[in-house]
Amino acid sequence: MSPEQTTRDEQRAAWEAVLTSLEQAAVADDPAPWHEPTGLGPVPRDLVGRASRLLAAQRDRMQVLERDRRSTLEHLGALRAVDATREPQRSVYLDASA
Repeated sequence: MSPEQTTRDEQRAAWEAVLTSLEQAAVADDPAPWHEPTGLGPVPRDLVGRASRLLAAQRDRMQVLERDRRSTLEHLGALRAVDATREPQRSVYLDASA
């Protein structure tokens, strides 16, 4: 095997590992922090489809998270509105002069 082929095989293996890690994180409830890999070079042609599918899955997940965030904010707003209408149950002021 030529040194050039070895380098390509190593780059491909590195890309496969990165894609596998990202795919696992995309379905995990509590994914580990991700750090951008360095020195990978361009995505091998035969992995472009896999990378594209992963990107689409990540975008779909981002949409779900954004929808959940908005829903949570709406619920918090409703709770705050209800809480703001409550009457205090205790005296707010103490009349010390009487």
